[in-house]
Amino acid sequence: MGSPFSRRQGDFQTMAFKYALCSEVFSTPLSETITQIAMAGFDGIEIAPFNAADSVEEVSADQRSELRRQAEDAGLEIVGLHWLLVSPPGLHLTTDDSSIRARTTGYLQALARFCSDLGGKVMIFGSPKQRNLGDGQDPRSGFDRAAEALKEVGQTCEDLGVQLLLEALSPAETNFLQTIEQAIELRDAIDSPGIGYMLDCKAMSSMPEGIEGTILQHGKDAGHFHANEPDGKGPGMGELDFTPILASLAESGYDGWVSTEPFDYKPDPATVAAAALQTLRKAAGAE
Repeated sequence: MGSPFSRRQGDFQTMAFKYALCSEVFSTPLSETITQIAMAGFDGIEIAPFNAADSVEEVSADQRSELRRQAEDAGLEIVGLHWLLVSPPGLHLTTDDSSIRARTTGYLQALARFCSDLGGKVMIFGSPKQRNLGDGQDPRSGFDRAAEALKEVGQTCEDLGVQLLLEALSPAETNFLQTIEQAIELRDAIDSPGIGYMLDCKAMSSMPEGIEGTILQHGKDAGHFHANEPDGKGPGMGELDFTPILASLAESGYDGWVSTEPFDYKPDPATVAAAALQTLRKAAGAE
């Protein structure tokens, strides 16, 4: 993308990020969602695979080409994927059932091919329910199983020019990978250019250094960034000030997308989308 610092307005240096919106905000067919996100003024779309099909293996080559063409025609970049393991059912990363882990590895590889076919570059691995440690499960054993399952995924991603990005989440959401440091430890154990980590405002609000402190410490090497409120609302729908957050991103050397991932779509998706984009652009000094 180039440096996030791009131009000056008087004595104030503005930050030129590119902004994406997650597809599940609009409960419409993906082709319609692409149009709506483009009309809202975003630069990109981040796709939840279940918005395309219960399994991306059901999406034909022609359908993938058509989705990519629709996005290009609308002036949108397909940034990548998130909410990777919501469907199909029965997938899990840390389970001691080797057959389930094998299916999970296989589906993540299928997602990497889907992402690449769409022109995407990142896959955000959140999926808290599909990675949680089971009752009585040894955390180190779960860590080792996750690393083993993701090694093949990392190689596939590397071959395709895609990155699987580990998303640390709050203790309220998961008992596995609750801090950026833990995500980095898993990334390093896998040791593949196809595996990285990302940052999420909602998740960072529960971390020891807070949102801005965590960004300053880990933003430079982060592969992606989610903008949202600690309570799950979108930017501009709560109390969070995104000006110091985006300033911290720029200061850290982060050079990727700023993608809005709200979990609350009230009062309606169009309002949530508009508020997010206006809030982020204003915070970056572009409005």
